Amino acid sequence: MSFFEYLDSPYPIREDIKTEFTKFWQRLAQPGSWWTGAERIAIARETRSAISCSFCAERKQALSPYNVLGEHDSDSQLDTAAVDAVHRIITDQNRITRAWVESLPQSGISTEAYVELAGIVVCVFSIDEFHRTLGLDLENLPEAVAGAPSNYRPAQAEPGTGFVPMLPREGLTGPEENLWPNGRNANVIRALSLVPEAVRDWLALGSAIYLSVEGMANLVGQEDRAINRMQMELIAARVSAINECFY
Repeated sequence: MSFFEYLDSPYPIREDIKTEFTKFWQRLAQPGSWWTGAERIAIARETRSAISCSFCAERKQALSPYNVLGEHDSDSQLDTAAVDAVHRIITDQNRITRAWVESLPQSGISTEAYVELAGIVVCVFSIDEFHRTLGLDLENLPEAVAGAPSNYRPAQAEPGTGFVPMLPREGLTGPEENLWPNGRNANVIRALSLVPEAVRDWLALGSAIYLSVEGMANLVGQEDRAINRMQMELIAARVSAINECFY
């Protein structure tokens, strides 16, 4: 399926969802902060491969995922450590530990690169699950745009809350001054803030397929949504429980 066409959908799809999906694919193809455009698309491809990875299925059944040896069913030229990171996030995320995250630089993946990778995985998986739910073919991945990553790291990032450094809740300056919508933030938003563009990608996508940060203050429902807020949160809570989301 082209990311410009939803003609085969059995359900009406809001225009803002189509628009945000298209914008995300276009941004994905661009060089990021720590990965090239080609590498970012390869991360997206691995996100899809992880769903049916036989090694991931075996590891999922193990008492400890860190004691199982094997090779992933890979569909890209990514480094082995990057493939493993993508597959863990998709198939066994609730057993990711601080020790494993902190060991990644020894495998050649900086903490900043891991955060960008995680942001890509979350966005791609969210879009793909939208399609799977509606019985639609997954969208074609875009062609990579040449160029080098910016290697931009926000100066105010600080450790202390999670497994990776984050931007503080208050007092953001410079390029990140307006990163928090209307000053609102939470750890679930701050989690990707070591790579500010990853936060911007997720906020834009989440605003379309769920709610904007500002919209979360509306406990009744939005006129452009087919279900009310209580129904939305019931579904969200059920999905979260099934996915064993510890957050």
